[in-house]
This record gives sequence, C-alpha cells and structure tokens, in this order.
Amino acid sequence: MGVRRKKVSVLISGRGSNMQALVRASREPDCPFEICAVISNEPQAKGLSFAADAGIATAVVDHRQFESREAFEEVLHETLLVFESELVALAGFMRILTPTFVRNWEGRMLNIHPSLLPLFKGLHTHRRALEAGVRIHGCTVHFVTADLDSGPIIAQGAVPVLPDDTEDSLAARVLKVEHRIYPEALALVASGTVRMLDGRVVGDWQADEQAWLSSPAVTRRSLLKDITS
Repeated sequence: MGVRRKKVSVLISGRGSNMQALVRASREPDCPFEICAVISNEPQAKGLSFAADAGIATAVVDHRQFESREAFEEVLHETLLVFESELVALAGFMRILTPTFVRNWEGRMLNIHPSLLPLFKGLHTHRRALEAGVRIHGCTVHFVTADLDSGPIIAQGAVPVLPDDTEDSLAARVLKVEHRIYPEALALVASGTVRMLDGRVVGDWQADEQAWLSSPAVTRRSLLKDITS
C-alpha cells in the first residue's frame, strides 16, 4: 500500500504555467503530492481551463466582489478548507496576502519567485536584473511569510545572463528552471523531507554539495542544456 499523498491547492491569477508543471509532476507514480484544486482570483484565468481539462477541481474567489482584503481572504481560506488542502502553492497569484492569512498557512504555503532572492523582490525582476548588470539570475522557491518575498528559501535555480539577452529571452530561460525546481521543492515539503521551523528551512535530505549549489537537481550538464536550448 502506497504512502498517502499530500493534498495541494494551487492559487493562480493567469495562465498558471507553474501550476501546469506541478500537475504534470503529480502524475508521476512516486510523487508525494496531488493537486486537489486550482483556485483563482481572476474568473477568466486561462489556467482554470487547463485544470478543468485535467480533471482537477477549480474555484474562483474574485477579489473584486469583496469590500476588503480581509473579507476576500476569509472566503479564500474557507475554500481551501473545503478542498481539504494540506499545502498551498502560489503560482503567479497576483495578490499580496495579509499577515493573518499567512499565519493560518505558515509552513504550509510555498511560492516561486523569478529571481535569486533576496535580490529583486517584487515585480519586473528580469528587467531589473538586466539593468543591474548581474551575470547570474534565476528563481527561488520559498515558504511564504508576512514579509513579501522574504520567506525561508527551499530551493534556487540559476541561469547565466547572456550578453544579448532581452527581458523576454531571460524570462524564458528562467521559466524553464522554474518548471523544474518548483515540483522538486514541493515534493520535498510534501514528503516531510524539509519543513519550516523557527523561520528557517530544516530537513533530512541527502545531496552532494555541488548539486545544491544551484538547486536540488540542476546539474552542470542540465544547466548547459538550458543555456544552449
């Protein structure tokens, strides 16, 4: 008899490309999580159609229908409970969450951010990376805390910034890595391998130092493949 998989609800606001990566990963027989619902604050989010076609339950909690952020989040929280969510994965969810909501899901809510945190918190990360002239850029999976893009880091993936990069080309290269490390990081949390304790990430994983330099499973060979593809 297999180990019970953790139920994950994914919050989106748009196409949900990272949500799609999580769904694909969840179909692997040894995956420790299942996607129990995809929830959006945007009724027209394209990711809802993908989820429905994949046989995943969907829901819309339109923030425009509420008089306050707190009222919106109360319904969002109740919706997560209806689906018996054990973990929450933010995947392009374009709402800043209040400390009260975050506390309710502390240690059980993850986000992926398109930069190597703590660099370039907030929006327009690829543009800002190019303007800053950094030579390495990437993405970060972290636990969500009350401070924006500041939670304990679970995994990071790095890509080079090439001399002829545009904002779009750099974003596309980073997105490939996002789709790889988000499922891996979520699996680490769902399996209990890593967890949040006293504001830090602790765990029992076994990995060689070089593999974790860029992310849990981004080897030098795979990184070069991303550069040239």
